[in-house]
Amino acid sequence: MNTITAKRHIFTMLDVDGDGIISRQEYLARPERAAAALGRAGDDALLSSARTAHERVFASMDANGDGRVTFAEYEAWAGERSFDEVCRPALGSLFDLADADGDGRLDRAEFTRLRHALGNPPDNAREAFDALDEDGDGHVARDAYLAQIRSFVTDGSSPMAQALHTGARG
Repeated sequence: MNTITAKRHIFTMLDVDGDGIISRQEYLARPERAAAALGRAGDDALLSSARTAHERVFASMDANGDGRVTFAEYEAWAGERSFDEVCRPALGSLFDLADADGDGRLDRAEFTRLRHALGNPPDNAREAFDALDEDGDGHVARDAYLAQIRSFVTDGSSPMAQALHTGARG
């Protein structure tokens, strides 16, 4: 998978209503959706952290400050620097919301709930988990998860890219 295809996949997932724009409201609802799906209360410190991290990401993505991110804006923005500076903390905060026991790892059920809450297609959750569970211990570690997402966004390659091809939807 090339980087344009990977970026298009992520953009489509973030564009919840499918109108070709990631609105501020759509993007900032991600932590709320994840918290609700993962049984976290609105006053949870991890949710507060996730909200703040997502505010930073949206402000960084929205190049012209109009509250709407087009694919052109997203494509120009998404890359190594953006990932390292703002995406990694935001994605890490969502991982932390899903990590019920706080051990820095997600089991298959936690991983699947997080993916589903974030709009990933349910039909390839098993393949994605298996691809990321590199040592076969039944868990995906936080750093490995974030490294694979970074690889997917920045060069279109990662075990997650292969998993996308096994599901009915990309």
